[in-house]
Amino acid sequence: MPLSNAAVKAARPKPRAYKMFDERGLFLFIKPNGLRSWRLRYKLDGREKLLCLGQWPDLPLVDARDRAEEARGLVALGVDPSGTKTVQICTFESVARAWHAQSQDHWTERHAQDVIDSLVRDVFPELGSLPIGTITAPAVRDVLRDVEARGSIETARRIRQRISMVFCFAIAEGWAKEDPAAVVGRVLRPKPMAQRQPALVEIEQLRDLLAACESAGGPPIVRLASRFLALTAVRMGALLGARWEEFEDLDGAAPLWRIPAARMKISRDKKQDAANDHLVPLSAGAVAVLKIIRENGYDTRSSGVFPITAAAIGRLYKRAGFAGRHVPHGWRASFSTILNERFPLEHAAIDLALAHVPAKMSKVERAYNRAEMLDQRRDLYARWGALLGG
Repeated sequence: MPLSNAAVKAARPKPRAYKMFDERGLFLFIKPNGLRSWRLRYKLDGREKLLCLGQWPDLPLVDARDRAEEARGLVALGVDPSGTKTVQICTFESVARAWHAQSQDHWTERHAQDVIDSLVRDVFPELGSLPIGTITAPAVRDVLRDVEARGSIETARRIRQRISMVFCFAIAEGWAKEDPAAVVGRVLRPKPMAQRQPALVEIEQLRDLLAACESAGGPPIVRLASRFLALTAVRMGALLGARWEEFEDLDGAAPLWRIPAARMKISRDKKQDAANDHLVPLSAGAVAVLKIIRENGYDTRSSGVFPITAAAIGRLYKRAGFAGRHVPHGWRASFSTILNERFPLEHAAIDLALAHVPAKMSKVERAYNRAEMLDQRRDLYARWGALLGG
């Protein structure tokens, strides 16, 4: 029985790929990742062959039948339809979205969104509707030079890599024969020199910054967030996402902040394992900040500990007169630089405190050494807090 639009729409992925047959060799091929493509089985010169017509929903059932009929007509004339452009309808956009759907399980949600947004913004308007097998290196180059023209040099290089991955996917699926983006990287503008974020690395200057913040005005919760960031040297994302249930033993002898692996800057597969939670021993000063917030209830409408915007602390430093000298992320450089200079034998504990893999740890150690060095890190944070005066 021929397929219906309702049957095609209702098709769902299964653990193994399967086919839904229409008529006269035409069928819908459904992959476990949800990709649905129209394919036609035909014979030419006594040999059975397979032709990809395009992907659903870009190619609806009625159009797939039309394309299949075109292909059958060519076969009747002794012409192999796979060698013509009459049925080449796998567009760059449809292939790119299929690649994205297959790849995103290995990415963080934020990275997956960034990838598709960059393609929608900068690539699909020019290349999206073109059959993927017809796209040339100059066409890819022109798209990337438009990105470079607005000053986004590094973005252009990342987009080229993503275009190249789409073509690799297409080649593996039999929809393209070469990757025109592969050679374009050689003619892009060179990668700009990485700029270090401003950070103070003298303890006296850091004390001056914290003191200046106290008289810089603005909401008290921003000043408290700044002080807590200084005392813990975590990433801004960890601070902004902090929840009360992540803090342990605040009134005891070993207060701790357990940042869930899901919120850490690690690969997606590691985010699922609680063994990768990042543990931050809290100094007396850090606990004091939390207790002030808890007792005053600065924003009872929020479940977060620090209900501020990502730019709030940076604006505080600007009002305090430290614009261009220190940024919120700079506390991590301050912490590492000052403590490594004062306690050079404790570099491994300092790296772990920053959620970094210790520099001298081998690949084997990374796989098997699960030492937390929690007591050493607790002592480090206590000394760091004392240096800052809080």
